[in-house]
Order: sequence, then structure tokens, then C-alpha cells
Amino acid sequence: MGDLSSLRPAAVWRHFFNLCQIPRASGREAAVRDALSEWACNRGLCVRGDNRGNLILSKAATPGFENRPGVVLQGHLDMVCQKHSGSTHDFGCDPISPVLCDGWVTAPGTTLGADNGIGVALALAVLEADDLEHPALEVLLTVEEESGMHGAMALERDAVQGRLLLNLDAEEWGVLYIGCAGSVDVVVDAPVLTESAPLGLQSVGVRLSGLVGGHSGIDIHRRRGNAIKLLAQFLHELAGKGFDFRLVSMMGGTAHNAIAREAEAVLLVGDASALLAEAEGFVAGLRSQLNDEESRIRIDFERISMQDAGNVLTTEAARTFLALLHDLPYGVRQMSEQMPDVVETSNNIGELRLKKGRFHINMMVRSLDEHGIRTLSDEIAARFAASRFENIQVAGAGPVWYPNFGSKLLALAQDVHRQTFDCKATVHVIHAGLECGIFHCLWPDMDMISLGPTIHGAHAPNERVEAASVEHVWRLLAGILAAIPEREPES
Repeated sequence: MGDLSSLRPAAVWRHFFNLCQIPRASGREAAVRDALSEWACNRGLCVRGDNRGNLILSKAATPGFENRPGVVLQGHLDMVCQKHSGSTHDFGCDPISPVLCDGWVTAPGTTLGADNGIGVALALAVLEADDLEHPALEVLLTVEEESGMHGAMALERDAVQGRLLLNLDAEEWGVLYIGCAGSVDVVVDAPVLTESAPLGLQSVGVRLSGLVGGHSGIDIHRRRGNAIKLLAQFLHELAGKGFDFRLVSMMGGTAHNAIAREAEAVLLVGDASALLAEAEGFVAGLRSQLNDEESRIRIDFERISMQDAGNVLTTEAARTFLALLHDLPYGVRQMSEQMPDVVETSNNIGELRLKKGRFHINMMVRSLDEHGIRTLSDEIAARFAASRFENIQVAGAGPVWYPNFGSKLLALAQDVHRQTFDCKATVHVIHAGLECGIFHCLWPDMDMISLGPTIHGAHAPNERVEAASVEHVWRLLAGILAAIPEREPES
């Protein structure tokens, strides 16, 4: 375990380290699911699964807690797989290498998987502990959360029996979440008009990099740059200045729910040297607009062979394509009027692939209101339709989790937090998506809250979790389980 062996609670960090040893990208959770099933069976726990691959581990109530309502501890098995350019890490077979630095656990060059590995590790440590008092427990571990919450959407109504649920996928210690944004993906996959590359032009690769990236829900308001949007803006401005170039290809981003950190394009140009001066001025302007975190943004150029160029977009197709990307809504559309400092509606441009006469783009619209989701996603779809692009899909809906300020579980958690830490917990809603929105539709009578440690940079290679906050969550979780009251008599 290296540096992690010094951290407490030891069981939580041991489970997290073990999770780091098993690749667990979305849709590829079989290995970690099998490992946890074997672990649970060896401990005499009840193990169940479903056709989608979700895993449910159950433990009986401790003596004296049999008449208390059952509790579901919930997290997801998969992680976002992002790495710095130049990294040789293979998320399909290489383990994550967690290290401790100044009180934070991170992973050099890759995402850490604390989202949601720490939540899973907390739940496993509860199942393992012999010194905790608790009602009957069910640990619900879903799959494919990061790629669209497909595991949660496939759950049957009788998957769990408990009607109190603690979601362990929040990312700010001291905050109890009682609501979350819903979302849809807007995906366009369409042809673009191309023609043979003209002779006498130089082939140049353009790469925009150095951005921080981040979580498209939690970080969308932080004035961080989106590489796809910014590269499109650069090329659009070049065209507006009359700069002579032809567009061959363009690519950027790797996930619909991550802010794109890098993007690149291949151009044919008459004077490659003039590009450098244009890029320097553009980047200087961006540094005054973006968050101070984005000081490393850069645009690089590389001469490439004409054989890599192939066909080019027609002049009109390139103009239409770049104008569309330039004008495409990105970032915060609206802040919440009811909850200060909370984003209500946003859009992230997560993935773009333009190559060989076809392009694919995946955007993620989030909102705390179903109307907000429909309005913005319809607007984006209409923009593409107006430019005569077809095959526009709006799908993968994650429902809004509307807050229940009268939640008894929330009141209990607030009391335990106050007694344990001598301060009040903040109650909030989160602009990110949580599976609780799906659970609320599936189990309307379930009382739910979400909590977790402090995680920064989720969905980006600088992801890190504050070690001390993990211990705080453990103490709060243990206190809540011990304080669950007996069932109220049926009238």
C-alpha cells in the first residue's frame, strides 16, 4: 500500500488500494465485480447480481438493531479514465498508482478513481467491520455510472429492500446533498462535404493543450477552458481574418462528462509561419479571460506529410462547421435563482471527431430542472438541424433528483454531524448527476441523502482526495448507522 498504509481508517484505504489494482473503466467492471463477489462470499455475506452487472452485498443487522429500517449504502464500480498526453498508462490492464502528497491522495498522470472508489471502499469497510452497530445493510454497487448511469437504469424495483439510502458519491466533505441535476446527451454523427486536397499547400498539425479540464458538472462554472471550443474559436477567428487554410480533420476530448483538456486539427496552409503569431496573440487573450489555473494553455504546430492530409472539407463546409462550433452553447447557461452559487443549467462539449468526411460530437446538457434540460438540448439540436446536419440524437436521460427538505434521514444526519464534529453540515444540491435521481423514480418512498469526502479534479488527471476528509466521512457514516431509530409502529 505504500504511503496509504499510514492513513486511517486502515480498512477503507486498504479496500481503496485494492480497487486501484483492478482496471474498472465503464462497461468493463467484470473483474472488479468478480473480485468483490469472491471477497464477500469468503466473509459469509449474501451476494446477488443482475443481468446488467450490478452487485448487491447484504449483511444482517447487529444484535438489537433488527427492528430498525434497513439501510442501503450505494456507490458505483466504474471510474473515468483520463491521462496526461504522453502517458503510457493503459487503463485496460495497468493498475492505478495512488500516492500521498501533503495530505492528499492522487495518482501521477492519471485519474485516481476516488470517484467513486472511495465511496465503494467506505461501504466495503462497513461490511467488514465487527465493531459497528447498524441495521440490516445492503451495499448496492452499480456499473456504467460514468458512461450514462446504465447500471442504475437497469435495476428492478425489488433489487433492494431497504428504504433509507446513503449515496457515497458526493465530493465535498461537510455537505449533505439532497438533490442533483438531471442530464441528457446530445449526439450528432453526420457526414460533411469534402474534396481532394489542393496542391501547393503545407500540411500542419495544430494542437491546443495545457488545460486543467475537470468534471462537467462540478467544475463547469470555474471558467476553465474547453479545448474543443477554444480550438474551434481559434480556427473560426483565422477564417474571419481571411487567413488561407483548408480543414482536414479535428479531434478533441475523451468523455461526455469531462471538460476537454486537449484538441487538435490538421490544416493545409499557404504560409505556416504566419500561424505562430496568430496563435500567440490568441493564447495571450485567453489567459486574461480564463481561470488562473489555465496559465499553461498553449498552441503548438507540427509539419506533417501530405499523405496524412487526404481530402479536405470544402470551403463552405469548413466555414459552416467552425461557425457552428464557435457559436455552440458551452458552460453555464443559467444559475439557480433558489439556491445561490449553484449552477442550474449547463452544457459540456465532451467529444469531437472529424475525420475522413464524417464528424461525431457528444455534448452533455445538465439542469436542476427538467424544463431546463429540454430547452437547452432542443436549442442545440436545432442549431445542428439548421446547418443541415442530420442524425441528431437526444438520449441517455438522467432524471433530476428534486430536493426533499423534510427528509428525516437528512435531519438525523445533521444531528449526528453536529454531535460528532460540533458544527452544522451544509445542505446543498449538486449540479453533477447522481444515481439518486434514478432511484427516486424507481423507489419514490425511499429517503435518500448523499455524502462523501473532499475530491478535487474528478474526471481529470489531477484528481485527488483529501485523506483527512475520508476519516471524517467514516465517523459520520458510523454515527448515522448507529443512530437509525426503530421502525415506527404501523397505524
